[in-house]
Amino acid sequence: MKAREADVSLKIILELGKIIEENMPDVKVVYTRKTDVFVELADRAGIANKHGADLFISVHCNASAPSAFGTEVWTMGPHKTDANLSVAKRENAVILQEDNYKERYSGFDPTSPQSHILFSLYQSAHMVNSLRFAQQVDRQFRTTVKRHSRGVKQAGFLVLWKSTMPSVLIEAGFLTNRTEEQYLNDKSGQTYMASGIYRAFRDYKTELEAMNDE
Repeated sequence: MKAREADVSLKIILELGKIIEENMPDVKVVYTRKTDVFVELADRAGIANKHGADLFISVHCNASAPSAFGTEVWTMGPHKTDANLSVAKRENAVILQEDNYKERYSGFDPTSPQSHILFSLYQSAHMVNSLRFAQQVDRQFRTTVKRHSRGVKQAGFLVLWKSTMPSVLIEAGFLTNRTEEQYLNDKSGQTYMASGIYRAFRDYKTELEAMNDE
């Protein structure tokens, strides 16, 4: 069965939420969606902002040549390479499905390289903690989940743009790669991915709390 990004990413997120709720009853998990519905990019951050969230996690699946494989963890920041720009352009192009997207995103045009260059200069006040969490996720993927990592990267993602808390975008793997598609479309693969993100969250939370207690 061919995997759909919306299905796979939702299943990973729902599994992650379940693990957090079972192991950390003091943590409130808020979902941008629990079913297969399209939520506009601005609304995803808006939901997190409205609930005063401490961390925003967005899970996606990648697409590229059939030979491409591995995980990527992204934070908001200036793209360093054309490859990073192309990933941001692909993720941001989803706003073309939205009505009045130019008004909603301050004239941002996902088809224009100039828009992405200007947009990527946006520096979030939460960049340090976003990177801290991203590095924890990447470490878990490499060590305990045993996935090939393509690293922690930065680019201008609209889904992270208006979040008022540390935020990351996780690319769980490439659905265009037959082996990764099978892994990510399988319940056990989704559970391994969710468990890795959960452990990263647990370690990140512990580290922040220790710093705040000093």
